[in-house]
Amino acid sequence: MTSLRQGSIHLFRYAGIDVFLHWTWFLVAAVEIEGRAKSYSSIAWNVLEYLVLFLVVLSHEYGHALACRQVGGTADRIVLWPLGGVAYVNPPQRPGATLWSIAAGPLVNVAFLIILALLGALNHITGWEAGIPNAHAFLRTIAIMNLGLLIFNLLPIYPLDGGQILRSLLWFVAGRARSLMAAVVVGFIGVAGLIAFALWMKTTWIGVLAVFILMNCWGGLQHARALARLAKIPRRDGFACPSCRTAPPLGAFWKCNHCGRAFDTFQTLAVCPGCQAQFPRTRCLDCRVLSPISAWIAPAGVPANSPASITT
Repeated sequence: MTSLRQGSIHLFRYAGIDVFLHWTWFLVAAVEIEGRAKSYSSIAWNVLEYLVLFLVVLSHEYGHALACRQVGGTADRIVLWPLGGVAYVNPPQRPGATLWSIAAGPLVNVAFLIILALLGALNHITGWEAGIPNAHAFLRTIAIMNLGLLIFNLLPIYPLDGGQILRSLLWFVAGRARSLMAAVVVGFIGVAGLIAFALWMKTTWIGVLAVFILMNCWGGLQHARALARLAKIPRRDGFACPSCRTAPPLGAFWKCNHCGRAFDTFQTLAVCPGCQAQFPRTRCLDCRVLSPISAWIAPAGVPANSPASITT
């Protein structure tokens, strides 16, 4: 995902996850609250409406982060901005783990739909609908916003949740590189549709979102190409990444940050042959996770993924 960290304000840290809010959120909040001021008898309802929307988006992103941790991945940052939020998650590079990490976000919106439906029924039974019309309008608006966010997020456009769910499902049968390439191609088609829709509706927000998605599609395309090239490289026997269980490639693909020399860290057991610097952790070129070199040694009888078993 394209980084939104620059220009963001640190709000709090909960469950080991830092939550940031982009400064443009305040600008858009002021415009939206003022634009919907006539929806209620008091502007306080408009402010509450936007705060609840903030809570819905934040809960959605926490769904991604906590699910990622549940399957053994890392997630320590969430950035909220006017068009939604981004949870920076790094699940284990397995299709099932990635699928759960992505699907958990929309499932939070489904849970909100159920809660709002129950509140709506209670509202009707108790007569709040007539006695407190502001509360009725508030619940209705939040339900529509939550449903809209759910539907939009499930569009099969990379990197929206729907696009990443599509990629995870394809991963089971097509492999990591080809599944990402297919999802990105669908994403480019979706971006073209969003741009056409933005021009037809003459809406700036959809246009801005389309540009953001386009940037991430381009990054996904480059990543897919890199994965395809990496998968073609011969692999070293006797070692396997503790995270994704993939054998490391043969060759000088690691670079010493002291003397700048490129070397094969598994040939020298994480010691630079130039300056003799020793590295406590080695990065997997497939899943990008850092692990001690001792953890990479494959146990006897448990072969690492070989090039023949890696689908691209």
